[in-house]
Amino acid sequence: MGRGRTVAAAVGPPPAARHHGNRHGRSEQARQAVLEAADDLLVEKGFTGVTIEGIAARAGVAKQTVYRWWKTKTDVLLDAFLQDAAEALTPPDHGDLAQDLRAHLRQLALFLTRSDAGAVFKALIGHAQHDPAFAAALRSGYLDEQRRRDRLPLERAVARGQLAAGLDMAAEIDQLVGPVHHRVLMTAEPVDQEFTDRLVAAFLRRADVVDLADAGEAGSR
Repeated sequence: MGRGRTVAAAVGPPPAARHHGNRHGRSEQARQAVLEAADDLLVEKGFTGVTIEGIAARAGVAKQTVYRWWKTKTDVLLDAFLQDAAEALTPPDHGDLAQDLRAHLRQLALFLTRSDAGAVFKALIGHAQHDPAFAAALRSGYLDEQRRRDRLPLERAVARGQLAAGLDMAAEIDQLVGPVHHRVLMTAEPVDQEFTDRLVAAFLRRADVVDLADAGEAGSR
């Protein structure tokens, strides 16, 4: 399975493939090979089984090549995860808030539960509990940036006049994506489409937004 790819193509078009070219020459090709190798090794061997030596061997590069860009294996894994998240977790723009949120939460759930990148995320969260400096890097590199991406459907809806401008976006984002992360990291309960769609439906009720899909179905009866 690809690093950030999920098994459910129905959610929307898959993230762009990472190796369709080599814009930056051999160095970029080697760098991407290292990121791919780190993901693969973590899925196969777990966090403790990943080493710089093993990453270099799997990528087909010298160990010094890895150290040219990263100091530790967690730095490699974090870079790999950040790249995957940027590709896979940018919300779509269908011109409708409900549709955008349903697609985004479904993709987030699939990304975290059924992709190699999701396994990397869980490992990084675990490591962050014992390394405050890394926890800060994870927060600034992923969590802060992902919250910016999570806000995009709401900000676009405000611009369209579909959503009130005074909405507490931070609180609403917590209620939309927080339960997904809670199930992934804490309870291991299913994070299926029914679950994520319920989160969206609850938000639409709180925000008093008409679900255009529901309205269309009602009008066709």
